[in-house]
Amino acid sequence: MRWADLDVLGHVNNVVYVDYLQEARVDLMRALFPAPAGVEDDLADGVVVVRHEVTYLAELHLGVAPLSIECWVTEVRAASFTMAYEVFHELPDGERRVYLRATTLLTPYVFATERPRRLTSAERDALAPYVEPPVSPKAAPIPALDWAGAGHYPLQVRFSDVDVYRHVNNVKYFEYFQESRVRLLDELARASGEDQRPSVVVVQTDVDYRRPILLRAEPYDVWSKITRVGDRSFTVESEIADGETVLARARVTLVLFDTATGRSIEPSHRLRRALEDASAG
Repeated sequence: MRWADLDVLGHVNNVVYVDYLQEARVDLMRALFPAPAGVEDDLADGVVVVRHEVTYLAELHLGVAPLSIECWVTEVRAASFTMAYEVFHELPDGERRVYLRATTLLTPYVFATERPRRLTSAERDALAPYVEPPVSPKAAPIPALDWAGAGHYPLQVRFSDVDVYRHVNNVKYFEYFQESRVRLLDELARASGEDQRPSVVVVQTDVDYRRPILLRAEPYDVWSKITRVGDRSFTVESEIADGETVLARARVTLVLFDTATGRSIEPSHRLRRALEDASAG
């Protein structure tokens, strides 16, 4: 972990976990599929993320003890495979303190032709020893967002967001959705008459990747909308779009949080009314 991984609450930011998962996944893939010199689009590097499902279980603070990540495979299909992860600290008594569980759906990809490909028999055989049954069912697909009444965030891609294939890295999408969500909460706070936006923690993030985002001078559009309001939580659904073309969708569940007690709280009457008005719009 790095100091720069922390947010304003002193916790590892929800976006950063996805970077940790990527590092673990790439490490495993390169161990399983070392690429011969000059070969590209092997399974270690030649894959694209189709979907992330991330469940945040406990807050994580900066410390000297190394963080452990276990990753394995839950499903292998003709042209895709799904990996699962658990992020944890091993405690002195042998128990685990688990901070996050997640799954990633991946597909092999030929970047020269910009097309997916099927897994080879050798690749399926190499993945087979790591297959374990999934613990929970897949989340429902994220529906199309009605942009009417949705908050808008103009997304300017930075040069550092782009990977070696000139696509925006999958981790950066989480950051884009976060930026849009923060702006939406700022607008809600102003609408409700609150002095500042509410403190929240992310408990679940699902992202569907539909098309690559590329580096360019013109901004993309991120649309975000409150779609559900609970007693102490609410859900924000978002889309990244290029005109009418949807590039990615996200569903994020957030819990209202008291920074003094570290406990979840109910929204004030004014904030609840603003959340409900936003979800109804």
